[in-house]
Amino acid sequence: MARKRQPKLVFDFIDGATGREVASGRNTSRFDNIMLQPRVMAHVETRTIGTRFLGRKYGLPFGIAPMGMCDLAWPGADRALAQAACDFDLPVCLSVAGSSTIEEMRNWAGENSWFQLYVNGSIDEALALVERARTAGYDTLILTVDVPQVARRLRDLRNGFVMPFRLGVSNFFDFALHPRWSLTTLWRGTPEPANIGKKFDREASRAGADWDFLDRLRALWSGRLIVKGITSAADAKRVQAAGADAIYVSNHGGRQLDSAPAAIDCLPRIRQALGPDFPLVFDSGLRSGEDIVKALALGANFVMLGRPMLFALGADGARGLNALIQGLGEEISVAMAQIGLNDLHQLSPEVITCHAELISPAVGGPKPVPIPAQLKETGS
Repeated sequence: MARKRQPKLVFDFIDGATGREVASGRNTSRFDNIMLQPRVMAHVETRTIGTRFLGRKYGLPFGIAPMGMCDLAWPGADRALAQAACDFDLPVCLSVAGSSTIEEMRNWAGENSWFQLYVNGSIDEALALVERARTAGYDTLILTVDVPQVARRLRDLRNGFVMPFRLGVSNFFDFALHPRWSLTTLWRGTPEPANIGKKFDREASRAGADWDFLDRLRALWSGRLIVKGITSAADAKRVQAAGADAIYVSNHGGRQLDSAPAAIDCLPRIRQALGPDFPLVFDSGLRSGEDIVKALALGANFVMLGRPMLFALGADGARGLNALIQGLGEEISVAMAQIGLNDLHQLSPEVITCHAELISPAVGGPKPVPIPAQLKETGS
């Protein structure tokens, strides 16, 4: 539905990834290869799908990931995301490249708002944004560290997508074929990164987010600090030692390195390296409530969703977003009933059943289920 209603330029910006988009496809296909073991005759009439994360109780075990320029998906997207966060009691993270200001999102979403930082430009400019977030009342900050340089995204290059965003002549027919999006966007004003403005250079280096910066940020930021973009167990241990409150396992939805491993394959490794109690957030490849259950079973304490939220907005605005969130909650609840559990905190790798080649003990996943001899013999 989003593909039909959004200009191709916009849909491809959201849907696309780097290179041949292998990493993006791998993220989702690996979830398809992970199976949940049904259990029967358990007492599951009443199920709880809320959870606590970093000292706060949420109505659902997932939130809205930080995404730049959400208002491109549909005019007013940031406001709709904030409203949904309040209605469903889940966190919404405003990207530093978001379409709305730090202060606006905090005003709309209140304690459900988080802020995400790139070090795009000078260290002083980055810390000034952190101070704005502190003044506005944010208590959770996400530092994204997996974009030292924005990768080439071929769909964007073919479509002429640039930032700051422009309604260019070259895309006239694309916009003309999607009049509702185009006219509403023109009426409300062309979106731009509200916290950085026209000086924002999407292609500029973001490598200022190094280990020294993390130490400096930890010393300055007294709120909860989450470091996003970790797929290496060694990096995870170093971030833990630096005093972060949580680690965000993600390969940026396959948008940065096409040869990156699927994020879900990295999650059990990192859980094993950090021990059972250190808080982990997860994204990349999640497309259903069952995917959320799988990620929680494999070591995540909380998950975030990005693209699906923007597809829902593109499909039907705020109504589409609300329908998606409600549907995901229902899918989580049904999956819990099917595997015989009534509380998310009961999830563990034991609910996963899969063949040895899918998740091996070497990466900290569940013990594999042996392939029956008759299947090996027939090659089935």
